Amino acid sequence: MNTGKENVPAVEAKGARIPLLGLGTWDLRGRVCARVVEQALRLGYRHIDTAEMYDNEREVGEGFRASGVKRSDVFITTKIWPARFAPRELERAARDCLARLGLSEVDLLLLHWPNPQVPLAETLGALANVKREGLACNIGVSNFTVALIEQALQISKEPIVCNQIECHPFLDQSKVIAACRRHGMAVVAYSPIARGNARNDKVLARIGAAHGKTAAQACLRFLVQQNIVVIPRTSKVERLKENAAIFDFALSKNEMAEISALAHPGGRVVDWSFSGQPKWD
Repeated sequence: MNTGKENVPAVEAKGARIPLLGLGTWDLRGRVCARVVEQALRLGYRHIDTAEMYDNEREVGEGFRASGVKRSDVFITTKIWPARFAPRELERAARDCLARLGLSEVDLLLLHWPNPQVPLAETLGALANVKREGLACNIGVSNFTVALIEQALQISKEPIVCNQIECHPFLDQSKVIAACRRHGMAVVAYSPIARGNARNDKVLARIGAAHGKTAAQACLRFLVQQNIVVIPRTSKVERLKENAAIFDFALSKNEMAEISALAHPGGRVVDWSFSGQPKWD
């Protein structure tokens, strides 16, 4: 399956070709979600990210079909919630996701968060089966620590192509990123502008202005320049355009270092207080 047009910048990982820019759809609902997905695809986005937990897969599918873009040109990711990680339940969950999306397969199926209540070997075995049955072209994980990545790679019978993690300049994810790269996995950044916090940062604003760009664009550029996939979420068309305009400039080595220095211990913005949350690196 051809995943993404050749002229869309992408990351290659274990047979997957993941467009560097995607649309995150967390918290988008109903007609707004369908409209934003349609508009993003019409603007040239070729990567859409959703999840079972977002309760919007049906609208994501509607937006995709309304866009008129060929299925083979769009990379679609969804994620299974940890409560459905028992093997039979995971396979049922994958089929439920496809039914809501109105698709015969997704390009990438992820485990949304770790679940220590279900043995990882059982969950990954079921995930591999889902891929072998043709329901997902690729499989991956999300919110996995270095230790969990190492464990998963020893267990999985199918390639794990990525780890989707919270990733932005205010959070040091260097250990997890290094582990992914060591094993040829892609890094996909959710909340890449720290839920809007990047827009108010003076360093990012100054560096962006030097390139005729916004603080958010400088932030996204910082990530894609490291070959990290970004999936910013927005409900506004003007933001869709702004977030996409990050491939026509480059940050200098000094600018990259200055942005890297923004990381601080309290930088995480997504920290779930449930039993499946791992001890972060």
